[in-house]
Amino acid sequence: MNGKILWKFVLSALIFAWAVSTISPVKDTPFEQFIVEEAGIEQGVDYKAQLEAALAAKKDKAAEEAARKQAFASILAEAQALVDGGKQPSVYVALGRIAKERKLDISSYFPQYTLADVPNLDKRNTIMLRELLRRSQGRLRFGLDLAGGVAVTFKANESQLAGDAFERGSKMDKAREIISRRVDSLGVAEPVIRLKGDDRIEVQMPGVSTRDNPDIISTIGKPAVLEFCLVHRSADARSGGAAPLGYRRLVEERDDPKTGRLYEVPYFVKSIPEMTGKSVKNARAAMGQFGGNEVLISFTDEGSKRFADLTRHIAEENARTNSVGQLAIILDGKLQSAPSVREAITGGSASITGSFSQREAIDLANVLENPLEVGLIVDEMSEVGPTLAAGAKEASYGASVIGGALVIAFMILYYWGSGIIAIVTVCFNILIVLAGLSYFGATLTLPGVAALVLTIGMAVDSNILILERVREELRAGKDRLAALEIGFNKVTSTIVDANVTTLITSSLLAWLGTGAVKGFGVTLTIGIFGTMFCSLIASRWIMELLVSKNILKRMVGFELFSNCKFKFLDYRKPAFVGSWCLVTLGIFGVTTHWNTIFGVDFVGGDEVTMSYTQELTVADVDKVSSISIAQIQTYAANTDPKTPIGESYASAIAHGSFGEVTASFQTTIGTDDHALKLQTRHLMGQSFADALQKAYPDAGLSLLSVQQIGPAVGKEVAESAIISLLVALLGIGLYVALRFEWGYGIGAVVATIHDGAMTVGMFVLFGEYLGLGSGQFTSPMIAAILMVLGYSINDTIVVFDRIREELELNPTMTLRDIVHLAINRTLARTLLTSITTFLATFALFLFAAGVVVDFALVFLIGIFTGTFSSIFIASPVFYWYHKGDRRKVEEEHKEPVYDWHSGETDEEPANS
Repeated sequence: MNGKILWKFVLSALIFAWAVSTISPVKDTPFEQFIVEEAGIEQGVDYKAQLEAALAAKKDKAAEEAARKQAFASILAEAQALVDGGKQPSVYVALGRIAKERKLDISSYFPQYTLADVPNLDKRNTIMLRELLRRSQGRLRFGLDLAGGVAVTFKANESQLAGDAFERGSKMDKAREIISRRVDSLGVAEPVIRLKGDDRIEVQMPGVSTRDNPDIISTIGKPAVLEFCLVHRSADARSGGAAPLGYRRLVEERDDPKTGRLYEVPYFVKSIPEMTGKSVKNARAAMGQFGGNEVLISFTDEGSKRFADLTRHIAEENARTNSVGQLAIILDGKLQSAPSVREAITGGSASITGSFSQREAIDLANVLENPLEVGLIVDEMSEVGPTLAAGAKEASYGASVIGGALVIAFMILYYWGSGIIAIVTVCFNILIVLAGLSYFGATLTLPGVAALVLTIGMAVDSNILILERVREELRAGKDRLAALEIGFNKVTSTIVDANVTTLITSSLLAWLGTGAVKGFGVTLTIGIFGTMFCSLIASRWIMELLVSKNILKRMVGFELFSNCKFKFLDYRKPAFVGSWCLVTLGIFGVTTHWNTIFGVDFVGGDEVTMSYTQELTVADVDKVSSISIAQIQTYAANTDPKTPIGESYASAIAHGSFGEVTASFQTTIGTDDHALKLQTRHLMGQSFADALQKAYPDAGLSLLSVQQIGPAVGKEVAESAIISLLVALLGIGLYVALRFEWGYGIGAVVATIHDGAMTVGMFVLFGEYLGLGSGQFTSPMIAAILMVLGYSINDTIVVFDRIREELELNPTMTLRDIVHLAINRTLARTLLTSITTFLATFALFLFAAGVVVDFALVFLIGIFTGTFSSIFIASPVFYWYHKGDRRKVEEEHKEPVYDWHSGETDEEPANS
């Protein structure tokens, strides 16, 4: 193995090892099972007998080990008994409670963990249990749609919500935004946060269990009332006397560094604060100067001035009274610290010190930066099942297998041994993406799956690009090694340019986006880096090694679309006009169906709660949601049209269907109460509940409540998506213009806009008039549209890169001939990529279920529009921009200028 191959092999091996270790374990291990294994306890072993035998044999280490295991087995059995008896929600919580009551050191039962640097016993136990819980969990987390999670409903304090309807609505909107920021800061990816009624906020968090993390709810709903209060200079709170007039007695908890125990220091603190949390601009957790954790606070401009005046006043009082004043920092009525003030502090910042763990400091900084003006109490808390039906998931998984098998078969049949290498590197790429998601703690949801599908498409495309360029070199008479090297060298810039333009979009979506948009951006960003590595490094060393060892004797198989000489620009005008007519038709369809194309995620709707005696499945609910209008009319026939149910049926009949219905099964935490939650369009909740009862009369369904809910995709999410896309389009245009020149940049942006508009319009038209797909936009559909835009950009850049190359290689050709030559030479790659992507996507469309069908339909439309636009939109726009004159391209791109004779431009340069 020579040096060129060796370094690529070593790097690939290191990344493969990192990916496998990062993603392992993939699934959760039950906490009880994990801690038994970590403690080294074996089932059926009598540790008491082992202890007695070790003591008798005077084997101190063996005796200590047996005693440790016997003690922990006894504690674990007691914790399990508390859970079985319904006194504790989980073994995790029960162990923490037992350890706190008996002052036990949990870490002593796990000698492989070192926590000697944490002196406080309670904190040491908390850290130990959290670490054990973290290690028991699978590294890859799934979203609500795939795995469920926890739902909690917060109710606002009515007295703090006083005001007219507009004021109440504004306060609740602000509270929802703050809750959203808090949940995001806790590392919970892609939660669902929506208003429920006019005084409640529902939060659904994927991959979270309150059984094992009971503090997360209190952290989210914590009011975070911050106060800065003066401490009395002379009165001694330790004497036990009454507090002076206008003061109150508060205590600060401190850690004894020697014993690790907490002790209290009392102060008399002024009742009326000098400053509040409204003066805080931002807060962050940090390590203290002498160790420990603290929270650093930056004030607003007004707060900075107020804090400087306040500390200056205290310093002046110090000089007058010959004492040192203190300023207490109080959070939610608890004294955090009372630092001394010796001089005016004018830097606009302060710090809160105290006996914080790192997690507590982070949580405190989070709530200080996002204080709630409205108090919230937990109104309802339940475990939520996955919103994507089990049958739909299984069908989608099966469809993915079929689609993947079709792609693998095509690649092997068309490229033979090279096709197998391509498939291996694509699988490596998928592993890197999943490992990246695990490393960054991201959650895999349907939008993430969409980004993964796009990543696979781009990875296959990169391999096809490489193999087609190698084929060209072989056709030119090069030997296999030379063809391989030259092919890779020529295609590298194309792959980098195509991926960088997509990276601009994905990174902006990850940075500026929220919710599903952010999830799509994060997954795609990781996938882009994986694609470039696997196609340019991993596949290259494998092919070089196999060719050099004469194992890969035939590098390519069949050949289609060779020596094509289509004059695409001759059809540019009718193609351009026809496609924009379709775009216009799609826009017309969107505008005429504006009131029905947006799902509950965007406009809100009804939330129906039903009890049942016989459990249904999400698939059963989906069947009723898709019944025909005739069946709806049959159900409505025996209903009084003047009743709420009758009016609800009238709304469903007017819309032509029940439309989008999302179902989940919830179990109230701490009880055995079960409920079916349905989310429907506005005014359709009651009629759908009635139809469900009539469809399943033996299920014992009973309507408990119908409430209005707000959109899950808040205004800020939609705005962030739009801003991200606009900035991305600008960034793509600038990158392509700088990397190529302005004509290319304008062509790329126009083609991307064209593809996005046509895909949206066709999706709506297919759904509304042909019954293909739902025709409705839900939160995951944002990611589907973004997926199409990424595919479109990638396709366009490949063609443009070839135009640039052919301009350099053929200095005497006209621009028209150059464009024809470039498109024809990339035609095989364009069509082969479209075919492979189409095979996988079409399998999803035919055999998947639920929202995955809409995903597939959008991408199918995108495959056609992306292929079409790279040939008939992007290239003609570039051609028209330069009026058919290659000299204009060379002048802007600073290429050498050649001498031209008359007739060097096309026949119609001015009117093209």
